[in-house]
Amino acid sequence: MEKTTISERPSWDEYFMKLAWLVAERATCVRHHVGAIVVRNKRILTTGYNGAAAGVNDCISLGCLRNALNIPSGQRHEICRAIHAEQNAIIQGGYHGINIKDSTLYCTHSPCILCAKMIVNAGIKRVVTNIEYPDNIFKELFSEAGIDFSTLQLNNLSITQLL
Repeated sequence: MEKTTISERPSWDEYFMKLAWLVAERATCVRHHVGAIVVRNKRILTTGYNGAAAGVNDCISLGCLRNALNIPSGQRHEICRAIHAEQNAIIQGGYHGINIKDSTLYCTHSPCILCAKMIVNAGIKRVVTNIEYPDNIFKELFSEAGIDFSTLQLNNLSITQLL
């Protein structure tokens, strides 16, 4: 029997970022599908995606109020029904009693300033993103708080499988 090998395994950062994109597929936001994963010591602690609070109607069923009011991305966060992916990942830690201090957050998109404040207070030490929003106000906060931030370019989101 011939053994099949993979020519290049993804790095740990690439692996977790691909998983964040998979988590994003559960999002109920009609504007952006965002996924986040909290990891420590190469182990997934929590995940989160952007969507309405548990048990309430989401934007898929109700429509997007932000779209209806022509509110640009990154503004008037309080109008949105969705909880951001980063917030949901942090909340899941608290809800299930999982310590996320000194972890890494992998998120498909860079955080808004509200999420950045939560990331700082949750004790997350590193944030890796794939897509940066034009609003970079969070970077100054991360720098001051000593959070390592980086953008990872993914050239291939496909899943390699052995046949």
